[in-house]
Amino acid sequence: MPSWGDRLLVAGGAPVTVPRDPARDAARDELLDAEYHKHDPSVLQRVTDWFYDHIADALDSISGEGTSGTTGLILFLIVAVLIGAALWWRLGAPRRTARTVQDVYGAEGPRSAARYRADAAGHAAAGRWTEAVREQMRALVRGLEERTLLDTRPGRTADEAAAEAGRALPEHAAALAAAARTFDDIAYGEHTADQDAYRLLHELDRTLERTRPVLAPDQAAVPAPTPGGAA
Repeated sequence: MPSWGDRLLVAGGAPVTVPRDPARDAARDELLDAEYHKHDPSVLQRVTDWFYDHIADALDSISGEGTSGTTGLILFLIVAVLIGAALWWRLGAPRRTARTVQDVYGAEGPRSAARYRADAAGHAAAGRWTEAVREQMRALVRGLEERTLLDTRPGRTADEAAAEAGRALPEHAAALAAAARTFDDIAYGEHTADQDAYRLLHELDRTLERTRPVLAPDQAAVPAPTPGGAA
């Protein structure tokens, strides 16, 4: 005889037997319908809520009456690490702020090319390659200014100096641009210098000293007058 759990009463009062398993399966299928779950939180949201609930529980335990000072400190440090890890996970690694490109000579202003070269050589002899590269690039730019291949202009960056000098010395434009990039990378702390970086700048400086500039069109030589004057 079927149990009361397997029977329903219809309007006429007569019991109707309904098998239990099919009824349970039908109810489960109905509850699995996506319409019932479209407003449910996502998996990520559920994981995040679970994490923050545990953080809150840990903070409550720190302030509990039965927690000693040492235990509370340890729990606080653990929670701080967990919060930091959560922020790292949610926001990603902190990004480097944009680099501020400054005057090639820095705050102290320009000195003579000879002084820069001497300082660069002294740093190189001591193995201080970052300082050697910095001073050698300044020597190169200052040397071009002293030869009037560059005008003396406060605030000029290494990139600007290389671009301007490249127009007067086009065969060395690529080397000048590379030197400016090396200076920027090293001077602003993104890369470390080495002996090769200093040597390349030093050799470029020596090469530029022996290079004659390309004359601009308005500086081209005027044709020599015809012997004996005009006809």
